Amino acid sequence: MSDQIVLEHVTKTFTTKELGSVTAVDDFNLAVKKGECFSFLGPSGCGKTTTLRMIAGFEDLSKGSIYLGGKLVSDKAKNIYIPPEKRNLGMVFQAFAVWPHLNVFENVAFPLRVKKVPKDEIRKKVLEAMHYCNLDGLEKTFPSDLSGGQQQRIALARAIVVNPEAMLLDEPLSNLDPHLRESMRFEIKRLQKEFGFTIIFVTHDQAEAMALSDRMLIMDMGNVQQVGTPWELYNNPKNRFVHSFLGQSNFINVDVRGGTVYPVGGGKPIWVDNDPKHDGEQVLACRPNMMELSREEGFPCRIIKRTFKTDFVEYLLQIGKDSAIVQAPHRVLFKNGEECFLKIHNPSYYEKESDEAAKERERRNVV
Repeated sequence: MSDQIVLEHVTKTFTTKELGSVTAVDDFNLAVKKGECFSFLGPSGCGKTTTLRMIAGFEDLSKGSIYLGGKLVSDKAKNIYIPPEKRNLGMVFQAFAVWPHLNVFENVAFPLRVKKVPKDEIRKKVLEAMHYCNLDGLEKTFPSDLSGGQQQRIALARAIVVNPEAMLLDEPLSNLDPHLRESMRFEIKRLQKEFGFTIIFVTHDQAEAMALSDRMLIMDMGNVQQVGTPWELYNNPKNRFVHSFLGQSNFINVDVRGGTVYPVGGGKPIWVDNDPKHDGEQVLACRPNMMELSREEGFPCRIIKRTFKTDFVEYLLQIGKDSAIVQAPHRVLFKNGEECFLKIHNPSYYEKESDEAAKERERRNVV
């Protein structure tokens, strides 16, 4: 499978009045394969939308190169810049970006008219794109008479009508209600299978990225933290940030002595099934559904609070100076205040993160 979108050492630096110089994307390297659905995931200000805009051609690079289908389309050092309309990309954004004064047919036809495609061919391509996006019979309808989901389908139809080599989707489902979001995920995957185009999908929604992606990357403060399949990133997070961003996490301050894990703040050793690699103060990270409660063996603790959820019971525990959430099946039932024993399966161990990183993320939210 060949590479469809390649970024080599891509850097983007902004100068703002409030913050001065900010590197929004820092030495970014990536290869997305043809026909792959690839997601960019990260908090606001991490650089994911800026990266997408550079691929689209809406932002120039400060450094580096971008290739689409093997063709160099952006290179600052070589002074190469191919404009967006010549990159053969389909784009769908968070705001539906449909023109209210144009009916559905004309909205979908717009990019073809810009390219001066013959009238008969425009009609054929538009009706075909509308059919694939379940918009049959709505040619003369105006966007204001349609639902949010239908308006987003107009944007999808307008993107696929040019038969793009790749689709760039920037938070395309965030303005829809939860039920519509789920149905549109299936719609996007169906269209990808039908047309075989590559997708880069930018989102901060973890469930969306996990459901849609063949592979994904997590970004933080302009840097790529980890690239892999959803399973790899969820089950083997490279660092604390990836662990905290993808799925619910518990972080427990521990002191490791002779390979034994003790909670900071006192208490007996914590029962774990994989040992840390070195001694000293660290942060133990674990998923709530990888913590097992019993009445027999493990780390002794007490139930602080019990909450019934649809698929599990959620328990709040105190472990040393930290609290932790445990998700247990309904058949494992403890009362508030009851003593129990805890086992932690497959935890990760990380160095402590400084407060400066959190402050910098907050600062970047305005970029």
